This record gives sequence, structure tokens and C-alpha cells, in this order.
Amino acid sequence: MQTDDTKPRTRDRVRTREHILEAARQEFAAKGFEGARTDDIARRANVSKRMPYHYFHNKDGLFQAVLERTYTEIREAEKALELSSRDPMEAMAELVVFSFDWFNDNPTFIPILNAENLLEAVHAESSEAVRRLNTPLVDAISELLKRGVASGQMRADVDPVELYISIAGISYFYFSNQRTLSAIFARKLGSKEELARRRAHVSDIILGYLRP
Repeated sequence: MQTDDTKPRTRDRVRTREHILEAARQEFAAKGFEGARTDDIARRANVSKRMPYHYFHNKDGLFQAVLERTYTEIREAEKALELSSRDPMEAMAELVVFSFDWFNDNPTFIPILNAENLLEAVHAESSEAVRRLNTPLVDAISELLKRGVASGQMRADVDPVELYISIAGISYFYFSNQRTLSAIFARKLGSKEELARRRAHVSDIILGYLRP
């Protein structure tokens, strides 16, 4: 039988787990996997040192949870675009711009993925959630391409995975190297004007490639 204080305790556990997860995201993004310390994560989350281990068992478990959360957030936001109900070319343009804006609006995204790549994707490979989360995106892009070909708007030889890698990669480099590129070319690439210019440029490149 459920007691009156069961729900409050459950809410406290959920809230504590979320605080630890967010603190871990910030620490891993700032210091990488090797540099981040569970004691610092606990301190940032304002919990005791043992709590990260209580919820996530070890540092690897904590990082994997952060990685899964990172993918969950972007995939859920992509679902909200409702691309299947849109004109194929308009929907693809929306996805390209969304991806660009995601890099800009979520500064921990690139550092977390960089940290996982330095670890040779050991957490992604062992996570069924990561694979499951990314499959619907490929399916959605495949459906867009089919509709685009049928309507005569898109070429017929596009691989959906290759296309997504290009969509992500063309924006990734801009943000991951923004400081060095700004210094080299003496342009403030993080300014509102430069971001708007780059967003339009990225969209033109991808949509231009897709046209027959």
C-alpha cells in the first residue's frame, strides 16, 4: 500500500538524479572525461560524494547517462519539428537550420561528443539507447528523400546517413573551431550577423546538393 510520503520521496530521488546528471554534463563538457572528477560533480550538484555512485555506479555509468541524455534531447527536439507533414524541401531546410541552431544554443553538445570520440565511442557502442534514439532520425530523412524524389524536388541518389553526416558536419566545424577561425580571418563568427550569414550559407549548400 502506498503511503502519503512515497510520492515526495520519489520526487526527491528524481530531482537528485537530475541535479547530478546536469552537474556531470557541465563538468564533462568543461574538463573532458579524464579531467572531470566525481567529487567535483557531487559538489556542483550539492549532494554528498557517494550520491553519484549510488545513482550511476561509477564514472563510466555517469558519462554514459550524460551521453544518452545528450542524444535524447536533440532527437526529441527533432521530432517536434513534425517534418513528415511538411513539403519535403521545406522540411529539409527546417532540419538543416535546426541542426545549426542546436550547436549554437547548446554549448555542451560538442564537448560531450568530443569527449566520447576521444574515448573511441566505448559508451555509445555499449548503449542500446543511443542506437535506438538515432534510428528514427535516419528513417525520417529517408522518408523525406522519398517524397522529395517523388515530387521532383530532390535527386534520387542520396544516402540518408551520408546526408545527415553532412548536415551535422558542416555546422559542427563552424562551432567547434569558431575561436580559431575568428582569429585567423579576423571576423567575429559568433556575432549575430555572422551566425545569420552562416546559417543561410549552410542551408544553401545542403539544399543545392539535394536538387536534381
